[in-house]
Amino acid sequence: MHADLSRSTFRPERHYSAVIVQQGRVQLDADANEQTAIQLHQARALTTDLIGPHGGPRDAAGFRIEYVGGKHDIDTLYIHGGRYYVDGILCDATRPAAGAPVPDEDDEDGKNSKDGKDTKDTEGQDTAQPTPSPHWTYWDQPDGFRDPEKPGDRLPSPAQAPFVAYLHVWERAVTAAEDPALREVALGAAMPDTAARAKVVWQVLPLALADLGIETPEPSKDTVRDAFTRWAAGQTVSSARLAARAERPGHADEDPCLVKPDARYRGPENQLYRVEVHEGGAAKDATFKWSRENGSVVFPVDELDGTWVQLATLGHDDKLDLDVGDRVEFTDTAYASRLEPLPLLRVEELDLPGRRVRLSAEPEPGVGRLPHLNPFLRRWDHHEGPRRKGRTTTLRGGAVPVREGEWLPLEDGIEVYFAKGGAYRTGDHWTVPARTATGGVEWPTDRSRRPLLQPPAGITRHFAPLALVKGESGAVDLRLGFAPLGTDIPAADEATLAAEARAREEEQRAETAEAENTGAPEGDK
Repeated sequence: MHADLSRSTFRPERHYSAVIVQQGRVQLDADANEQTAIQLHQARALTTDLIGPHGGPRDAAGFRIEYVGGKHDIDTLYIHGGRYYVDGILCDATRPAAGAPVPDEDDEDGKNSKDGKDTKDTEGQDTAQPTPSPHWTYWDQPDGFRDPEKPGDRLPSPAQAPFVAYLHVWERAVTAAEDPALREVALGAAMPDTAARAKVVWQVLPLALADLGIETPEPSKDTVRDAFTRWAAGQTVSSARLAARAERPGHADEDPCLVKPDARYRGPENQLYRVEVHEGGAAKDATFKWSRENGSVVFPVDELDGTWVQLATLGHDDKLDLDVGDRVEFTDTAYASRLEPLPLLRVEELDLPGRRVRLSAEPEPGVGRLPHLNPFLRRWDHHEGPRRKGRTTTLRGGAVPVREGEWLPLEDGIEVYFAKGGAYRTGDHWTVPARTATGGVEWPTDRSRRPLLQPPAGITRHFAPLALVKGESGAVDLRLGFAPLGTDIPAADEATLAAEARAREEEQRAETAEAENTGAPEGDK
C-alpha cells in the first residue's frame, strides 16, 4: 500500500486475534492497521473455508459473462451484476444506479428551457436522461481500463479458438490524490490528507486455452477449471526473494568488536523504505525503484503542457517536496490499476510561484490527459548510484537494474539483496522499517543474525474462472454457486405435540403428589 505508514506489523503466522489498546500509551497507525488486518484475515479465511476458493450466492451470483460480437463495432463482453467471492474477497459487479438531477424551474412542464422541445414521450415519461446500462462491459468495467486502441487489450477471436474469461482480483491503496472526496476540506488546503483507503480491484480479462495447456477445442468444464487452477497457482506465488540490512563490515562476524562507527543505519529520521519492482521479468530485464516514505509522496496534477506539469501543491515541507534531480512517476488511476511500468522521469526545473515542474521528457501518450482519472506525480528517492566495486549504478528507464546475489546500497547504510533465480512482477514490493534508536532495520534474521530472504509483501493476486467463451454460440459458465445456510424451522407433527402434552401432565401430577405428601400430619404418614 502506497500510504504514509510507520510500519506494517500484521503477520498471520503469529496467530494474534486482536489488538488490545492500553491506557495512557501512545497510539500508532500500525496498531490500528493491524487490527483491521486481523479482522480481514479472519473474515476472508472463514469465507474461503465455507465457500471454497471462489463462488457466488446461487440467487445473486455476479459476473455472468455474455459475449457480444462486433459485426459493426469491436467485440465486447457483458459483465452482469451480482456478488462473487474470490479467496474470501467480496467482488461486487452491480452497476451503480444513475442519480436523477433536479429539473430546472422553468422545465416543470416537460419543455426544455433552451430549445423549447418536449422531453416527454407519448406516455408522459421523461426521455431527457438516457437509461443507464444494467451491466458493465469489457471496455467500461470500473477498474479494467481496457483501451480499444491497444491490440493487446482486444478480446481474442472466438472464431479461431475459444478463450476463458477470468477474474483478476487484488487490492491497492487510494489516497486523496486519486480520490479528492477523501480530503476533508474543512481542514484547509495547507493541511495534509488524513487516512487512505484500501480498494478491491477486480478485472475481467481473457486467457487463451493455449496458455492453460489445453489443446482440444471442446474441453469439459472440469478440464478447464483444473487447468486454470494450475495456471493461477503459478501467477499467485512470486519466486522473487529479498533481504535487507544496515551495512556492516565484512569481517564483523569474525570479530564483533571491530565494528566501524558508520556500520549502521545513519539516517536522521525513522523511515519506512519501500523497494518495488518497476519493470518485471527475469533478473537481466527487471528494474526496481525505492522510496524512503513508502512511496506515499504524491502530487496531484492540475495541468500538463508538454514537459511542464502544474501541480495542486509542491509539498508541505522540505521533506515531502520536490527538488531538481528527483525521479518521479507521472501516472493516473488507470495506469495504477493496469500495473504497467511507465518511464521514471527526472525533475529538471522548478517554478515555485507557479507550482510547476519541468520534467526530463514528455509523459507517455494517453497517460494523465483525462482529469477524471486524477493524474498525479509519485516521487521516488533513488538516483544514479555511487561508484561501488568498480562500477556505477546506471539507471534504465529511470529505475535501478536488479542485480542478484550481491548487496545493493540504497542510502544511509541500508542495503538490499535479491536472491538468484527470481522472476519479478511489476508492483511486487518489500517494506523495510529503519529506526534511529537501534541504528538498524527491522528484518527477520536467523540465530547468527543473518538476514532471511523474504517473498514480496504484496501485491497478492487472486484469480477465478468465469466462462469459456465460444463466440456467437454462447459461453460455458464456469462459476460456482452456493445456497444460503438458513432454512425453514419445521413445524412439529401431531404425535410430537401429543407426547409433549402428556409429558407436561405427568410432570404436573408428580409435583401435586409431592406437595400433598409434604403437607400431611405426622400421624397420618
